[in-house]
Amino acid sequence: MNTKIYLRRNKAAAYLQERYGAYTTDTLAKLACVGGGPPFQKLGPFPVYVPEELDAWAMSRMTRAVNSTSELNKSER
Repeated sequence: MNTKIYLRRNKAAAYLQERYGAYTTDTLAKLACVGGGPPFQKLGPFPVYVPEELDAWAMSRMTRAVNSTSELNKSER
């Protein structure tokens, strides 16, 4: 039995907003078209996201903890 939870795009955006303070439904829609967004599946016409995959994607975009932006490498800015 599959126990994964699937979130439609509006709920996925709300999840990311609550946990990380970032990303809107429109941003997720754009990233689904141009690439670079979190992985999703289609359930009929609806894109659905798994919370664990949203977390992994968000964490992959986060820099390490720093006290000043000068501590970041150019690739991290």
